[in-house]
Amino acid sequence: MLPEDEYLSNEELTNLQGGLEEQLKSLMSQSREAVSRLTEVRETDADPLDLAVTESNRDFSLRLADRERRLVAKIRRSLDRMQNGEYGTCESCGAAITYGRLVARPVASQCIDCKTEAEQMEGRKRLF
Repeated sequence: MLPEDEYLSNEELTNLQGGLEEQLKSLMSQSREAVSRLTEVRETDADPLDLAVTESNRDFSLRLADRERRLVAKIRRSLDRMQNGEYGTCESCGAAITYGRLVARPVASQCIDCKTEAEQMEGRKRLF
């Protein structure tokens, strides 16, 4: 159990929750617009270069949409953790995640020490 002063205050939690909900709303709106653009009937490009640019732009849009989809999942998970009283606690070691870290990265689920260690381990795996 964390000491009382390491828990997020109700005001801090409310601020973070409001930011996450606003970000989720914005991403969902952008996703709907992107899907609409991607599913529009395209005119046939007469020029092969135009076709290549169109396909490249479509591929980029799909990659961006996938990143946004993953972010939406992280936001929803963070909001669920708030509801369950788990938000702001490191999933790896159980320590408090600082308010400053959560302001910078509201979907953070690990304290800075555990995240740094995980990134270093991931970097070592890529070397081999």
